[in-house]
Amino acid sequence: MSEIKKDTVNAAEVQPDEEKKLSSADRNRRIIRTSIIGIAANVLLAVFKAVVGLASSSVAIIMDAVNNLSDAASSVITIVGARLAGKAPDRKHPFGHGRIEYLSAMVISLIVLYAGITAFTESVKKIVSPVEPDYSAAALVIVAVAVVVKIVLGRYVKNVGKQVNSDSLVNSGEDAVMDSIISASTLAAAAVYILSGVSLEAWLGAVIAVFIIKSGIEMLRETLSKVLGERADAELARGIKKTITSYPEISGAYDLILHDYGPDTYNGSVHIEIPDTMNADDIDKLVREVTLDVYRRYGVILTAVGVYSVNTKDEEAKEMRERITDIAMSVEHVLQLHGFYLDRTENSVRFDVIISFDAKDRRAVYQQVYDRIKAAYPGYRLDIALDTDFSEPDQSLT
Repeated sequence: MSEIKKDTVNAAEVQPDEEKKLSSADRNRRIIRTSIIGIAANVLLAVFKAVVGLASSSVAIIMDAVNNLSDAASSVITIVGARLAGKAPDRKHPFGHGRIEYLSAMVISLIVLYAGITAFTESVKKIVSPVEPDYSAAALVIVAVAVVVKIVLGRYVKNVGKQVNSDSLVNSGEDAVMDSIISASTLAAAAVYILSGVSLEAWLGAVIAVFIIKSGIEMLRETLSKVLGERADAELARGIKKTITSYPEISGAYDLILHDYGPDTYNGSVHIEIPDTMNADDIDKLVREVTLDVYRRYGVILTAVGVYSVNTKDEEAKEMRERITDIAMSVEHVLQLHGFYLDRTENSVRFDVIISFDAKDRRAVYQQVYDRIKAAYPGYRLDIALDTDFSEPDQSLT
């Protein structure tokens, strides 16, 4: 197996076409515009709720106002994150600054978590030392309006976040929806108090706070997972492999690895199977065409393309490949065999075998594969590489 590296090896050196630039600029504009709308709405709601909460001695409404301020802060963080993430690559960060968006999403998750813990603490204090609320018609109207505003705002922000692939906006939208639930529950507590004289505010606040804490933990876990590095999106991986194998010279695309440097920003590598009759010039031209095609279609920069040669001069090699594949696939947890090549000169066989992460001992599975094939072909040297399912494996060999 050989590896061919191209001149265009990183995001700083490969410039996207004009349409890509405009798309990126439009994405940032939409994120900032949506965040500004969120800031304006949350600041207004926070002011109204704070006035009403203090006038009515309602801890739930006051906590709701504080939550709106945290939402406004989240929107500010989203704007700052989008601005910083949009900075051009430099010498210190040659792959760009896109991962800053994940960090801003993490900060928003921590704000939501802090708001939940604060709300729970204040609610417990009110349970221990209860204060009778004093609701007015104006207060209830303002809270009801807040419910509607937060539902509309939350759905809008979350939808935009999904459209532009912004975790920060999605998290802010989910937080806004949670706020609408808080406000709605405050109305329910007010109705119970007016009708029965029983104040459930503090208890209700504690329950709501638990849900906020849970939401904050889930947001944080999801963002940390992306920072740590997740498997590439299956649909994206399939699309890239399909594009690569559309070239007649390429019989298979494997070992696709995508490194995430921010939303919709990937650098990666892949291995391709090509005939053993191709020379260096043919391979160079093919690799450059594939690299450019993948970038134009998916915005993914392939920094390296590894090459597996396919037997074209040995008729028995195909039959041998099929039999060895059957033997390997008969072992539990083996997902795929690829990169097969029979070398008559050295009397050797080389290929890669993908073993599932579900296997308790991947090395033991590898040894089973080796032993079974060695028993079937004792006269050959086996060069078997233990491979990993980095994206979505093609179960077929073609």
